[in-house]
Amino acid sequence: MESLEPFNLLWKDKEIKFDTPNVQKHLRNGEQVISTIYYIEDTKGNPGDSGRLLATNLRLIWYSLVHKKFNLCKSKIFNEFVKSFETISLLLAIGYGRIANMNTKMTSTKVRGNCLALYILAIGGNTRFEFLFTDVSGETERKNTPIFQSVFDIYQLYQRTYLYRDLKLRGAILQSGQLIILPQEQVINKVNGVWNLSSDQGNLGCFVVTNIRVVWYADANETFNISLPYMQIANIRIRESKYGPALVIQTAETGGGYVLGFRIDPTERLTEIYKELISLHAVYTENPNFGIVYDSPDLRKRSAGDLMQRKDFKVEEFQEIDERQEKEINSKLNTYLAEGSLMVGEEKPPREPVYCKELGFAMERIRDNYKLKDLWDILPQQMITVEEE
Repeated sequence: MESLEPFNLLWKDKEIKFDTPNVQKHLRNGEQVISTIYYIEDTKGNPGDSGRLLATNLRLIWYSLVHKKFNLCKSKIFNEFVKSFETISLLLAIGYGRIANMNTKMTSTKVRGNCLALYILAIGGNTRFEFLFTDVSGETERKNTPIFQSVFDIYQLYQRTYLYRDLKLRGAILQSGQLIILPQEQVINKVNGVWNLSSDQGNLGCFVVTNIRVVWYADANETFNISLPYMQIANIRIRESKYGPALVIQTAETGGGYVLGFRIDPTERLTEIYKELISLHAVYTENPNFGIVYDSPDLRKRSAGDLMQRKDFKVEEFQEIDERQEKEINSKLNTYLAEGSLMVGEEKPPREPVYCKELGFAMERIRDNYKLKDLWDILPQQMITVEEE
């Protein structure tokens, strides 16, 4: 079957770039400028140049408004290098994933006096980079104003939203047996009884498809799980394995370069999930959602509202719901169905029919270690009572 078309991998948040032509005008899909700070100097790299500091949802960008480089191009007519009319600003870009430390401090110069500066320590490969962005506006009121606060807020949001961008293995992505849904995330499909083929015997679990990522977690051990955003998927295909047709997902190099295999029965269901993933991947990579939503006034209001809710919280007003029964029944039903699908093609005598008093008709004898109630009562008794009321 056809696989994915090549797409632009996510690297902007994990690189440090110097003098990249007009990077501030050519942001990648899904990247947005969230905050702009004017009259900022790159004190260590370009002293004396006033510029702008842009904070996007993936990186920091500084570019000069004073000095520009001329772009040299080779003339086909005169066969010599000439200056083109296009100019390239002196600039640098720092991915949030490369920042090791960040703080503010006061600097003093004879010309400007005391100025607020943003200090950043970044690591690229085996090299340490130090950046110092200084406020050169000369405005007195800015000296006592946290003009770099938006940079800190956006960087913290970036650290909290890694599930939108990066592959996560064995993460804390479940609560009470249910997937923790991210903000702006919608569950598109959920398939029970999916085998993860990463080991020889396979692991049975649940496969969840959302508009942002693909998630699988084991029924027996919820800490054995995978959260894979579409941005880190390089290839999706169906191929034969020793277990039969399997869904194979290959992660990008920035996602570790893993090859993940899943068995979904029947084959028609496997094909349906495959086509669904191809479609969702195409839509997401065209306009990815990196999960960072920043609005300083709204953040303060939400923080104040959360504080008031915690103060008004009363345990008596909430009813505790026991989900263990529901989880147990669902797990037994899924395991029963999955064991039956694994027996396809094997030459085993069919089980003889027996009369069931509870149902009033003959049925195939249930396999050992299972009860009719485990397979019949899908919903817990408490939920049935609530619905009847």
